[in-house]
Amino acid sequence: MRPLQCILRVQRSLRWEWMTSVSWLLLKTCRAHSTLPSTACPSPGQQEDGVRKDFSSRLASGPTFQHFLSASAPQEKPCSPEAEDPPPYLTVDELLGRQRKVYLETYGCQMNVNDTEIAWSILEKSGYLRTSNLQEADVILLVTCSIREKAEQTIWNRLHQLKTLKTKRPRSRVPLRIGILGCMAERLKEEILNREKMVDLLAGPDAYRDLPRLLAVTESGQQAANVLLSLDETYADVMPVQTSPSATSAFVSIMRGCDNMCSYCIVPFTRGRERSRPVASILEEVRKLSDQGLKEVTLLGQNVNSFRDSSEIQFNSAVSANLSRGFTANYKAKQGGLRFSHLLDQVSRVDPEMRIRFTSPHPKDFPDEVLQLIHERDNICKQIHLPAQSGSSRVLDAMRRGYSREAYVQLVHHIRESIPGVSLSSDFITGFCGETEEDHLQTVSLLREVQYNMGFLFAYSMRQKTRAYHRLKDDVPEEVKLRRLEELITVFREEASKANKICVGCTQLVLVEGPSKRSATDLCGRNDGNLKVIFPDAEMEDAANPGLKVRAQPGDYVLVKITSASSQTLKGHVLCRTTLKDSLAYC
Repeated sequence: MRPLQCILRVQRSLRWEWMTSVSWLLLKTCRAHSTLPSTACPSPGQQEDGVRKDFSSRLASGPTFQHFLSASAPQEKPCSPEAEDPPPYLTVDELLGRQRKVYLETYGCQMNVNDTEIAWSILEKSGYLRTSNLQEADVILLVTCSIREKAEQTIWNRLHQLKTLKTKRPRSRVPLRIGILGCMAERLKEEILNREKMVDLLAGPDAYRDLPRLLAVTESGQQAANVLLSLDETYADVMPVQTSPSATSAFVSIMRGCDNMCSYCIVPFTRGRERSRPVASILEEVRKLSDQGLKEVTLLGQNVNSFRDSSEIQFNSAVSANLSRGFTANYKAKQGGLRFSHLLDQVSRVDPEMRIRFTSPHPKDFPDEVLQLIHERDNICKQIHLPAQSGSSRVLDAMRRGYSREAYVQLVHHIRESIPGVSLSSDFITGFCGETEEDHLQTVSLLREVQYNMGFLFAYSMRQKTRAYHRLKDDVPEEVKLRRLEELITVFREEASKANKICVGCTQLVLVEGPSKRSATDLCGRNDGNLKVIFPDAEMEDAANPGLKVRAQPGDYVLVKITSASSQTLKGHVLCRTTLKDSLAYC
C-alpha cells in the first residue's frame, strides 16, 4: 500500500486570515478504474500503471503546500460555478457526468433537504442523471447529520448495508461510487475514509460546488474529499432543483452557519461562521418558485432571524438590530446590512397567495418590528418556532443560551400579545451536563405553562469540539436521560392536546399536500399554525365559481371545519376551495 498523499486545494471564496481548515484531497492506492484518455492499447496491467502515472503527473502540476505558505491575498470568486477553470490535473471532459445516475438520500434537518437540492442542481448541470432506484445508481450520496450520536449511527448502519451493494457490483458496469455529504463528512473526515474503505468521497456543507471534481478523481480508483469551511459560501447563484415534482412547498436557504456557540451545539463546527445571502438572490428564487406554482416557502437558516445582508454598501452604516428584551448574544453585535425584518417584508410581497414560514430562529432575535410584520401580513404564517432547550435558568446558563427562564416566558407573553392566535413550537434537550432533578422539573413546568402546539424533544448527546465537550461533564446517566425524556414527551402531548383543542369548532385554511398516509379516502394538509389537518376527499364548492363542484388537489387552499384534535393532528370536514385572500372573511 502506497503512503497516503494529501493535496491541498485553495478554495477561492476563503479569506486567508480566517482560514481554520484546508480543502484536502485524500488519495489511496486501490484498483484503478479510469476514463482518462490513452493514446495506446497496452495490456491491462500496463494500462493500470499508465493511468496512475498519467494521473499522478497531472496532479503534480496542481497546487502544493507552498501555495498556502506564499499566498497573501484571497482570489476573486467566480461569478458562477461554470466560470471556474478545471484543475490542471483534470480535463473539462473528465468533469462531466456522462449521464451516470445519482441516488441521493437525505438525513436530518430541513437545511439538509435544501442542501440535497443544491447538490443535485450542481450535478445535473455537469451531466449526471437522477434516479430513485438504488439498484441502478452509479453514484450514491448520503446527505448527513451530526447533531446527535444517534444520527451518525444511522449513517454507519446505512453504509454497512450499501457495502454489499458495492461488492456485488457486476464488472460489466462502471464501479459504484459512494459519497458522504454534509455535517458528518465535516466532523469525522478521515475516520469515515479509514473506517469504511468503501466510501469514495467526502464533501462538507460548503464544498458542493466541488462535487464534479471529487467524482472525477474517484474515477481513477482514488478517494477524494473537500471539507473546507468557507466564510462567504451561500450558494446564492445556485438554483436548487426541487426533489419532488408534485411538491406544494419549498425550502429557501437565506443564511448558513451560526455564531451563537451554544455549549452543546456542533453546528458552528460543521457548518462554520454565520453568513447571509444577498436579498436580491433570495427574492429571485422565491419568484421562480411562485412562477412554478408553489404555495409555500420556508426561509431556512441555523439562526434564520439573525439574517444580515451586507452586500449592498449603502446599508452598511445601519445600526445593529435590537435583541428581544432580556436577551444577550455570545458575540459582538454586527453593524450594518439589511436585517431579517426587511427580508421578511420583501419576501411576503412577492406573491400574496404564497405562505411564508421561517426556521430555525433564536429567541434573542425577535425585535418588535419582526413581530409586528408577522401580525400585519396575511401570508406570513402566525406560527413561531421558539427553541427553549430547558426550563431551568441554571441549565440555560450552562448551555450559553443568553437568557433566563423568566426572560423566555416574558417573550412568550409578548409574542402572544403581539400576534393573537399564534401557534408556538419549541426544542428541548433533557439530561444536559449537570442537570438535576429540580432542573428537569422546571422544564416540565415550562411545558405546562407555555402549552406548545408542537415540540421536538431529545436526550442530550455529547459532541466533540463543543464547549461542553471541553469544559463540562456528561454526568447524567443514560437511563435517567431516557426516563426524563419520556416524562417530557408525556407532558408535552397532554398540553399540546389542550392547546390544539381550541381549534375544534373553528374554520381553518388548509394548504392541501396530498393523500393521507393512513387512509386512501382522506386528504392531508397543514393549517397556518403548521399543524397537520386530515379531512375526507370529497366534492366541495369552489368559492370563486359558485355552483361548481370540485375535488381538492395538492396546492389548493381549502376551508376545513375542525371537528377533533390530538397532540399532533386536527381532523375536520371540507367546506370549499378558496384563496388565501378570500379566506380571511371566514377564518
